[in-house]
Amino acid sequence: MSVYKAISAVAKEMAEKGISKDRKNVQQNFQFRGIDQVYNALAPMLAKHGLVILPRITERTVTERTTQKGGVLFYVVVKAEFDFVATEDGSIHTVTTYGEAMDSGDKATNKAMSIAYKYAAFQAFCIPTEETAVDPDAEVHHVAPQQKAKPAPDAALAAFTEAAMKKSTLEDLKQAFGEAWQMLDGTPEQKKAKEVYDIRKSELEGAAA
Repeated sequence: MSVYKAISAVAKEMAEKGISKDRKNVQQNFQFRGIDQVYNALAPMLAKHGLVILPRITERTVTERTTQKGGVLFYVVVKAEFDFVATEDGSIHTVTTYGEAMDSGDKATNKAMSIAYKYAAFQAFCIPTEETAVDPDAEVHHVAPQQKAKPAPDAALAAFTEAAMKKSTLEDLKQAFGEAWQMLDGTPEQKKAKEVYDIRKSELEGAAA
């Protein structure tokens, strides 16, 4: 099939000419190749050797994240398929890659798609690379750790009540109550948790007397 001959021909020229790393990530101080450099280097070679790359996004997920400074980031992951088509006979080889990117505006999906293309090209044509850029705009986002979601107050109270009845020492009871007190901070259930604590505390003190 002509598609493999075309891919091999492009890979041969990419190995000879390469893509210079003249972009710099100022935040982490490393050189990288941008997506526009990949496009500019590949476009004439693809045309020369009769090869077309047709993208297709098959999956996309979006997660809202928070930066360390409290800002909002949209974290996007796309699964992309790229059909490498030989114009000579229409033969096709499909390459599948993933792209991940974050952005505070509306560019996260575009960046993720560019990343998917970039690494499909790197891998298919064996483009030498020493270091990898995080995204096409050379940005590094510092994301705050995700906070564990608190259970509903009524569920937290029920869990503490059940746990309190199983505690056999005042020390264990106090520790469980301290955790429940923080979890229920500012809720009506906090007072009820104190009542449960007092009842179980009296029972344990009476048993120890």
